[in-house]
Amino acid sequence: MDIRKLVGRNVARIRKSIGLTQEQLAERCALSQQYLSGIEQGQRNPTLLILDRLARALEVRLSHLVEVDAPAHPQGTQRSV
Repeated sequence: MDIRKLVGRNVARIRKSIGLTQEQLAERCALSQQYLSGIEQGQRNPTLLILDRLARALEVRLSHLVEVDAPAHPQGTQRSV
């Protein structure tokens, strides 16, 4: 599987599971909504710094963004931002 599509799918799934819109998550990460949409669609290749910002905003470990079978919002892995 293409890593960009995997990351995008995981970001979108986790974002939806905590009830955030793309606009809300983008604002939390200081990204444009269009850029976040590109990440979720697997069209963008985010840097590690951006992935870290996304993970912090979603309150998950960065590793959850690249897992093949990542749960929607892993229990016990939340961290304060």
